[in-house]
Formats: sequence, C-alpha cells, structure tokens
Amino acid sequence: MISNPRMRELAAIQSILTKALLQARESNAKRIKSLRVALGEISELDRDSIQKHWDELSRGTPAERAQLHFRLIHAEVQCMACFKKYHPLDGKIHCPHCGSYGAKVLSGEEFYLEAIELDDE
Repeated sequence: MISNPRMRELAAIQSILTKALLQARESNAKRIKSLRVALGEISELDRDSIQKHWDELSRGTPAERAQLHFRLIHAEVQCMACFKKYHPLDGKIHCPHCGSYGAKVLSGEEFYLEAIELDDE
C-alpha cells in the first residue's frame, strides 16, 4: 500500500496515463488531444497538482500537451447513526440531522478517466 500522498497522487495519474496511451495505441492514434477526468470533491487530488504531474509524466509520449478537462463529482456521505445522506460542508463530516460523527462516504473520492479525444494525424 502506498502511504506517501505524493506517491498516491503520482500512481493515480500514471494509471490514467497508462489507460489513455493503451487506448491511443489500440486505435492507432498519433496523439491524444484531450481527456475528461472525473475528480471527487473530497479526493486528495487537486487540479493544479494533477496538471503539473500530468505534464511531467506525459512528456515524450503521445499524450504530451493533451488538454485535461475535469468533471467535479460532489461529495455525499451517509450518517451511520440516522442513515440520512448529506453533503459535508468545509470538511466537517458531522451529521447536520443528528450530530453524529460516524459517516460513510458515498461519493466524492473518485478519480478516473471518463473520455478521451484522439488525433489520427
């Protein structure tokens, strides 16, 4: 298991790059023009950091200079005491309905490739 946050970030971005390059190769594309990435609101990743690492990792590949577009996935958690769903505000995860601190994350931690635009020329 990767414990360093920077290493987790790099591994996640490398995974997206690997999938994109594989799809480009299978489609006989010359380069990758753009990618749409789903990014959870409470994931440990941020757009600027993703872009910086993307630029570093994709250098010299068909994905170099590909534009990254992000789709934000809003966070939703479910209280483990009253089972009501809510949006955690400002990183506070206590339930606004009953005040409990036990919650299960339902969405908002995602990071995955949704779409890719390839260039054959």
